[in-house]
Amino acid sequence: MSEDYLFVYGTLKKGFVNHSYLRGAKFVGKAYTKSKYALYVGEYPFVVKNQPLSNIFGELYEINEAILSHVDELEEHPDLYCREKVPVIIEEKEEEVLAWIYFFPRPRGRLVRDGVFK
Repeated sequence: MSEDYLFVYGTLKKGFVNHSYLRGAKFVGKAYTKSKYALYVGEYPFVVKNQPLSNIFGELYEINEAILSHVDELEEHPDLYCREKVPVIIEEKEEEVLAWIYFFPRPRGRLVRDGVFK
């Protein structure tokens, strides 16, 4: 199995309800997207790709295919969220890596202007 990176910005982060889906993943560090997007919060948080508002801040994990498949089920990929690879910056090292992120197709809910889900 190959290792890969997953960038999470919402309920998959430490301390939130869906973090258990990342059981077995290796926490790499706090990170943010290199490009700007828009973060919204409704029933759940989501990022919209075509609205360049702010960097999105979250956590980076090293994952395997089994974990990614498990998270795909949670995110209902590709029917609800759409998973894509984007460049993210690991805060501590200022190092850039490519990581999977889940995008939502359209804005809905409350806009989070600073890109941080709390």
